[in-house]
Amino acid sequence: MRIGLTYDLRSWYLERGYTMDETAEFDKEETVAALEEVLGQLGYETVRIGNIFELVKKLSEGQRWDMVFNIAEGLYGDGRESVVPALLDQYRIPYVFSGPVVMGISLNKYLARLVVEAGGVPVPPGIIAATAGDLARARALTFPLFVKPVAEGTGKGITGRSVVRDMETLAALVNELLSTYRQPVLIEEYLPGREFTVGVTGSGADAKVTGGMEVICKDNLPYSVEVKEHYEDYCEYRVYNDTIRQECDAVALGAWRALGAVDAGRVDMKADRNGRICFIEANPLAGLNPVHSDLPMLSRMNGMSFETLMQLIMKSALKRCGIA
Repeated sequence: MRIGLTYDLRSWYLERGYTMDETAEFDKEETVAALEEVLGQLGYETVRIGNIFELVKKLSEGQRWDMVFNIAEGLYGDGRESVVPALLDQYRIPYVFSGPVVMGISLNKYLARLVVEAGGVPVPPGIIAATAGDLARARALTFPLFVKPVAEGTGKGITGRSVVRDMETLAALVNELLSTYRQPVLIEEYLPGREFTVGVTGSGADAKVTGGMEVICKDNLPYSVEVKEHYEDYCEYRVYNDTIRQECDAVALGAWRALGAVDAGRVDMKADRNGRICFIEANPLAGLNPVHSDLPMLSRMNGMSFETLMQLIMKSALKRCGIA
């Protein structure tokens, strides 16, 4: 089977003048090479496609693939993770990971929480602020609050200032984020408890947890871009223990199924002031660097090799697409 690889290589964009912040979510060469290697070991022939611009060019040239393994994050807009799967849908080319609707809803953390809460999964009280005028509704929330752009990934827009304790500070930060990221801002009651991320493979009733890990940040720092890029200096990761595992797994599977996500991804969660585990966000397009990315890392910590994880991903995608 011939598998095309779609991805956003950070170096490709940097060479063309894009900034480090614009490309914060993009992959390094080592990640693409690792995917090629493990897919080859599983018996697939791989072909590099590249990003959306390169995909459009190759499609226009008449190139086709039996399936596309898509890890392309996209560049601009809250539909950026939806662009590649939406285009592939039009050409009726099957692909690995969720489709455009799931990608778009999951990237917009406010829409994701609405869907997940409707599915019976706990979420922290919160509001969305599209303008400074929306802040009046924040008075119904209990401080401290946590503030972040509604549709960014990899911790973009999250800093040590993201936890706010009064209306004046909230207004200043919201106005700053609205100006910088040009998108609404999500304001939620701060979750002061333990933080976890849980991996999921499969879809619907077949979805299963690959394992979970607790994320412990030095000095209680938020899990921001800087912290993630230098996690060796700031973070400690521990396998979640039996006392919390069942609750974390229930939140992960409940959120995954409510969103309709497929094949593999991660669900992030944190405990509220009463110790209840609440959904924070879902990532149906989780990083797949075998060493540094959270999904392979937590799976490995729970006894699952990168090759086995990839095997489960491909098995799910092939079954879902009716190929095997």
